[in-house]
Amino acid sequence: MAGNKGLTSPQEDYSRWYNEVVLKAELADYSPVKGTMVIRPYGYTLWENVQEQLDRRFKETGHVNAYFPLFIPMSFLEKEAEHVEGFSPELAVVTHAGGKELEEPLVVRPTSETIIGYMYSKWVRSYRDLPILINQWANVVRWELRTRLFLRTSEFLWQEGHTAHATREEAMEETLRILDLYADFAENEAAIPVIKGIKTERERFAGAVASYTIEAMMGNGWALQSGTSHFLGQNFAKAFDIKFLDQNNQLQYAWTTSWGVSTRMVGAIIMAHGDERGLRLPPRLAPIQVVIVPIWRQAADGKAILAKAQEIATALKGASVRVKVDDREQYQPGYKFNEWELRGVPLRIELGPRDLAANKVVLARRDRPAREGKTTVALSDLTTTVQSLLTEIQASMLSTARAFRDAHTHSVSSYDEFKEYLASEGGFFRVYWAGSNEDEAHIKEETKATIRCLPFDQPEGEGTCFYTGKRTNQVAIFARAY
Repeated sequence: MAGNKGLTSPQEDYSRWYNEVVLKAELADYSPVKGTMVIRPYGYTLWENVQEQLDRRFKETGHVNAYFPLFIPMSFLEKEAEHVEGFSPELAVVTHAGGKELEEPLVVRPTSETIIGYMYSKWVRSYRDLPILINQWANVVRWELRTRLFLRTSEFLWQEGHTAHATREEAMEETLRILDLYADFAENEAAIPVIKGIKTERERFAGAVASYTIEAMMGNGWALQSGTSHFLGQNFAKAFDIKFLDQNNQLQYAWTTSWGVSTRMVGAIIMAHGDERGLRLPPRLAPIQVVIVPIWRQAADGKAILAKAQEIATALKGASVRVKVDDREQYQPGYKFNEWELRGVPLRIELGPRDLAANKVVLARRDRPAREGKTTVALSDLTTTVQSLLTEIQASMLSTARAFRDAHTHSVSSYDEFKEYLASEGGFFRVYWAGSNEDEAHIKEETKATIRCLPFDQPEGEGTCFYTGKRTNQVAIFARAY
């Protein structure tokens, strides 16, 4: 592991800072296969914590986990025309296996609507078989031209939920329930404020009737689509013949949904909270919530200090705190401080000979500047203080991220003003919008900014579209995005 000396400032070069943090904090590394990554233990534990919190929410809302094959017949994707058109540039296709050419090429799973739709058509016969509420945790492959660790890789990990319902109303209720679930996770676990909204026709999922999204602001003002929930209508049901007899003994097509969050959520956590010292991880997801750094110079002090550090760790573990004692003797305390700051551990406990003699420790909060985040606490109060501080840090990180987003959200009245602010300040642009698909495409081509969503939080009155000059009651969120 390496300390954070030499870490590029995010203000100087945000992209370089991001890559350095991922590599130096040992979250991931580049693999020998271009466009893919190796998720290292620290990064994978962070992903496991994301999984745990999402999986709990899925099961609390009646969903169950299953697993479907990695390989999908090419003909399955071709059954839904818009779907195959949307994914064809990114497909990895297997044409040979076992030393022979396959009769039909197999697609390496880019998403599973088609193969799951096929299976649902076998399982659904009556309204009594519905709803089906299934999620799977899996890897998917989309052959990306430009990749970045966690944010966009040719292979990535995710969960994908796929549900089938008897009515349109039930399917829409499911779609929006999951969107709310994602927003709840983002804000209460990842400490990332998000904007909920619907995607425009140009941005919606290939094959969907409507796509809903949570959009988060990163530390450079860019947006990151952090989770999506799709109302598929009857498109895939008709393509794969998912039909059932309703209560009136009439044959009907099912209504389906799909939804997902991927390992790009790890990238969101890095970029929404990180600073010039490296990661800042929200306590509820941090692999290590508390690190204890024993400090001694005289060998005679070391044994007692290490024993007390282990005693503290045992007490904290008993209070369900994820804690580590850094007892490595080959590194100086200053190096360890830098290293655990780089890795974003929310709370550090420093224990030296004077602290031990006074039955106290020093606590250092990662969410605050180095000199402002230190306090001294009596050992007798340590466990309750640590629990309280972790809760406080979690809330503070969400509050800080929300204040940053709000401060970098602009309202502009003209396209020229939009371009000027986008170039100089970036951020989100909440604007009245009455443009066409062609207008949207032109803005993207000229500025690299896109409509992230049409937010649910719409104004009551009308305004003037910043691009067309038409009157409208619709607001859109524009931003550059990953």
